[in-house]
Amino acid sequence: MDQRQPPRRNSDLLKGGQISIELEQWFTRLQQSLGLEVGADYLNIQGKRSQFNNFLAASCSQPPAGLTTDQQEKLRNYAEGFHNYNSLSVDQRKRIVIDLRRSLHQWRTELQPTSSPSAPRLRLEKIDIDTSESISKLSTFNLNTPLGQIDGISSKLATQFAKINLWLVKDLLHHYPRDYVDYSQLVPISSLQPGSTATIVATVKRCHAFVSPKNPNLSILDLQLQDPSGKLKISKFMAGRRFTSTAWLHQQMRSYPVGARIAASGLVKESRFGISLQDPLLEILETPNTKLQSRQIGRLLPVYPLGEGLVAERLRESVIKILPVVNQLLDPLPDVWRLKLKLISLREALYQIHQPESADFLQASRRRLVFDEFLLLQLALGLRRLQIKLKNAPVLPASAVGNRLLNFQKLLPFQFTPAQARVLQEIRADMAKPQPMARLLQGDVGSGKTVVAIAALLCAIDAGHQGALMAPTEVLAQQHYEKLCSWMPHLNVTVDLLTGSTPAPRRRALLQDLANGQLQFLVGTHALIEDPVNFVSLGLVVVDEQHRFGVAQRNRLLNKGLQPHLLTMTATPIPRTLALSVHGDLDVSQIDALPPGRLPIITQVLSNQERWIAEELIRTEVAAGHQAYVVLPLVDESEKIELRSAVEEHQRLAHEVFPDLSLGLLHGRLNSSDKQAAIEAFSRGVTQVLISTTVVEVGVDVPNATVMVIEHAERFGLAQMHQLRGRVGRGTSPSHCLLINNSSSAIAKQRLDVLARSSDGFEIAEVDLRLRGPGQVLGTQQSGLPDLALASLSDDGSILEEARDVAQAILAADPELIEHRQLAEDLALQKQKLANAARLN
Repeated sequence: MDQRQPPRRNSDLLKGGQISIELEQWFTRLQQSLGLEVGADYLNIQGKRSQFNNFLAASCSQPPAGLTTDQQEKLRNYAEGFHNYNSLSVDQRKRIVIDLRRSLHQWRTELQPTSSPSAPRLRLEKIDIDTSESISKLSTFNLNTPLGQIDGISSKLATQFAKINLWLVKDLLHHYPRDYVDYSQLVPISSLQPGSTATIVATVKRCHAFVSPKNPNLSILDLQLQDPSGKLKISKFMAGRRFTSTAWLHQQMRSYPVGARIAASGLVKESRFGISLQDPLLEILETPNTKLQSRQIGRLLPVYPLGEGLVAERLRESVIKILPVVNQLLDPLPDVWRLKLKLISLREALYQIHQPESADFLQASRRRLVFDEFLLLQLALGLRRLQIKLKNAPVLPASAVGNRLLNFQKLLPFQFTPAQARVLQEIRADMAKPQPMARLLQGDVGSGKTVVAIAALLCAIDAGHQGALMAPTEVLAQQHYEKLCSWMPHLNVTVDLLTGSTPAPRRRALLQDLANGQLQFLVGTHALIEDPVNFVSLGLVVVDEQHRFGVAQRNRLLNKGLQPHLLTMTATPIPRTLALSVHGDLDVSQIDALPPGRLPIITQVLSNQERWIAEELIRTEVAAGHQAYVVLPLVDESEKIELRSAVEEHQRLAHEVFPDLSLGLLHGRLNSSDKQAAIEAFSRGVTQVLISTTVVEVGVDVPNATVMVIEHAERFGLAQMHQLRGRVGRGTSPSHCLLINNSSSAIAKQRLDVLARSSDGFEIAEVDLRLRGPGQVLGTQQSGLPDLALASLSDDGSILEEARDVAQAILAADPELIEHRQLAEDLALQKQKLANAARLN
């Protein structure tokens, strides 16, 4: 016996095995912790006593006795990895968690006694979509058959389907499961683990059916089951008077006679009576080779999104009825690509996504269907890009550096950073070509995108053309216009502002000047895309905060006069997968460095009870001559949602907390003049504290503001709060951002901690994409991004890259998709769906 380890007592051994209770509990604790971390998307969850990575590092450093030297050495390496967990990327975190789970499972299996009973075997009945019976059904329906005309789907059920927008057979075919219940794990009774789903095959030792003594409308079927590894008692409950008759109870006992072989699937639960299966699915097996008739027992059971009144089992049965229709499908992906990428056929993918034979088949089917979604998306973007390139644009020579550009750079109190100079050079090189530029300019808050855009617009004006700058809000348009008014007169450039609140007389004069060429530079909101607005020669369009505009809105401006060059800007960093999906028709430039001298913003998460810290900081900073923002998610108090509103908070702070300070109020429901008055009062320092909604997210530039307080921070997206944080730190004084968290959710705290520790907008946007989805990161549902039924932009980046490469290769060889007719038809159908959705919205 190893003298370094104390001898184990007999009571320390698990019954029938060679693994100690302490080691068994250690395995269980670690696997549970790792499982929770997977469920939290690898955010390093906070436990009751310690954070996930600290618990794992400690547990791996000091494992209980019973492991080999080699295993202990591997655990020390894992411990080091978890010590550095916070500095790892999401993919690196995922790898170390999955690797440790696999190792623990392998070691646990190796320590099990060799005489452990083997798992039972079942023969599953496969739905054969190629049988003559299945094929004969296709003569009665096709992809476009209304569901109400399918045998077995009643008019009532068809009406319920219609409520969740399922009308035709093809709609139901593409109504994919949202999850799966895994009954495919066939295990002996002794290996059942509480909290898991499993299937057992056992012999009935006792059967008893009776009416509950506490509820006369409830009957109970008790079964005592046994296999070579142990015994198990399960109970099945039936509610309803018809289940309580003596005849029915006797029938149940005859159905499950003693000695019968039975398959049972369910959720393993543990109570004071021991382990059992909750609400089990049962089927009698006549012989060991009998095929299971059940579509649920022993399988990966699909779980579909449901609507009101729609029963899960009815939906599953309906899907099975229409599955033979996959035989009518033509695979749009050429075999050469399918074989090269090792993708299964479309028919097999659609069958396996609804009736997976195994986890491997399910993964393969999902990969194929995700690829198809991304391929259509990339083809649509590629075709849009080709259409843009076919048009003629004004040539603005890169070699001709005009006086206006040089004089503008002299007016600035700073020099362009190398990143700004590089991006401007990329833009000017594009504008020198006869094809229209289509470029996205990304840059973090405060990186200097606007001055680069103005420099590009001056290049267009120097070449004899007009320029347009479109902003998403009147507040931001006004801010741009005021800045330009301080520069353009010195450069002999005429500039004006057009918004929805521009007075009619001024609007008429402005439009006339624009049409005859006297107005060279127009700033505005979506009013720029209205029909009366006509340019003589529009050379360059700059769209600021472009994610707030729809593709259709952007294109309306581009269609005014000649095809102008397009530069879109965003201060919301967009993860690569999202940029490829939404802006795959654009080239991307990035200002990846902040101007020198910008101080980091001190960010802190506070609880509701710690709000006094924020209020004290505001008072201190105002006393030092600075200003502060307080941002809230609502304008008025909501009865349904208990949130502090901007109006309510303004009154509370003005009367109870800062009666001696000057407070302002800004929100989207104010008219244009009141908004501008509130911003001007804050800009001039008349207002010391500005209480606002997210109207201040972009455009409000007050260098004297050093405090940003975000109330109900858990209600905002991370990328949006990063934008709000960028409203401070624009001067030379240290600045603060305080996030007040009113939620007790551990996940909410984890999200806010990401913002507190990171100032990298791209890292923050990646986390936001995983947690909230693309619509929330973009801040709009007008992105032109089609609904992705299966694909995840945060998890399927590698498949997106593959689809992009294939789309580019297909369009390079066949730009009109003449040789890819099925892909062209699928694209046309998707375009029609998007157009219909836009009309509905």
